[in-house]
Order: sequence, then C-alpha cells, then structure tokens
Amino acid sequence: MNSATVRNLLVRGMLAGLAAGVLALVAAYFLGEPNVDSAISFEDAHTHEHGMEVVSRSLQSTLGLATGVLVYGVAFGGIAALAFCVALGRVGRFSPRATALLLSGCALLAVYVVPFLKYPANPPSVGEPDTIGRRTTLYFLMMLLSVLLAVAATILGKRLAPTLGTWYASVVAVAAFAVAIGLAYAFLPVVNEVPKDFPATLLWRFRLSALAIQAVLWGGFGLLFGELAERQLNPKPATTASGRRVPATH
Repeated sequence: MNSATVRNLLVRGMLAGLAAGVLALVAAYFLGEPNVDSAISFEDAHTHEHGMEVVSRSLQSTLGLATGVLVYGVAFGGIAALAFCVALGRVGRFSPRATALLLSGCALLAVYVVPFLKYPANPPSVGEPDTIGRRTTLYFLMMLLSVLLAVAATILGKRLAPTLGTWYASVVAVAAFAVAIGLAYAFLPVVNEVPKDFPATLLWRFRLSALAIQAVLWGGFGLLFGELAERQLNPKPATTASGRRVPATH
C-alpha cells in the first residue's frame, strides 16, 4: 500500500469518523443528556454548596457536547484508518469492507467495553472530587492494557494458525485475552464511590446510554469507512455508452 493510498484512506477515515460522530451526537443528545440532567438535579437537591457556573448547562449540552463528540470521532477515525492500513490482509482474507467492520468491532471492545466493565462511566454527583485524578489514571491504564493485550492476542492467533488451524488458533487467542483481562480486573483497584441514596435506575440508564453512544459511534464508523475503503481499494470498472466495461484506474 503506497503513501498516496494511505493518505486517501486517512482522509476517508477522518470523514467517516466525523459522520459517525454526528450519529453519536444525536444518540448522546437524546439518550445521554436526559440522564445527565437528572443526575445534576439529584446533586443540586443533596448539596448546599452552589459554586459559580463557569459554563452554562445549555451550552454544555449543545455546543460543548457537539465539539467533544465530533473531535473524538475525527481523531479516532484517523487512528482507526491507519490501523486499517496495517490490518488489511494481515488478519485474514477479508474484503476492505469486512476488515473495517471487524476492526471497528474490535476497537469498540478493546478501547471501550473492556475498560467500561472494570471502571464504568458515572454521571454527575457520582465520584469523589478528590479522587478524579486517580480514577482517570486507572481508567486509561485499563484501556492501555486492553489495547496491548488485544494486539498481543491477535499476534498469538496468527502465529498459532499454521499449527492449530485458524479456528483453534482464534479460540486460544480469545481465551488468552480473556484470562489476561481477568487478571487485570482482579489486581487493579476497585472504585466504588456511588452515593448510597443515588437512584440505581438512573445509574443503570446512564451507563447503558454511554455504552449505546459508543456502539453507534464505532458501528457507524465501521459501516461508513468500510464502504469508502471498498470504493477506494476495489473500484468498480467504468461502463462506456456502448456497454463496454473499462478497467478502473487509481
């Protein structure tokens, strides 16, 4: 894959990430923001300290939310496009469309779902302000471990495939990944700072909506980028007026 192709795929990845970010923004606005508002109302009702609001809630839920989600989508879209360039043809004989969707699913699992199961997202009023630095460090440490272990499991599966066959090599690689993640879950500290009187239903809805937003983002990216990559790498031959098919050129 030459540099021009990589550059074109990178641009397409960022565009797909932007488009997927728009889908995730809609999901975040309709699924996530109502739960955030409920959590803020709970916090206001249970505290007597009201500091000055630097950024209004209406700005946070509109422009602030849009900026965060779209920048996130573009950034991870570019990174995922570069990972796609490395993975294409090396993880199996998949088409560009299938490779993009597979990569997107694995990214969702490694980057979000695995860290989420250990350190799930929390709404406002959940978590001590003094421990935010520690909690952030633990979350990103879990994310880093998950990504590195996913890469290691992929390499393990590729090396075992000639001996065990693709199916059994994949089973061994997935099992090794699950065991390693289980050990990480066991040894990393537990964080439990949910107030005793915080509504369990609200906490569940918030975490479920956070997971749904990520699924929309990565699922949308996989489908959109897969289509763009397929057209870039396997263009359909043009057809002349007489019906003759002319080979496509890059």
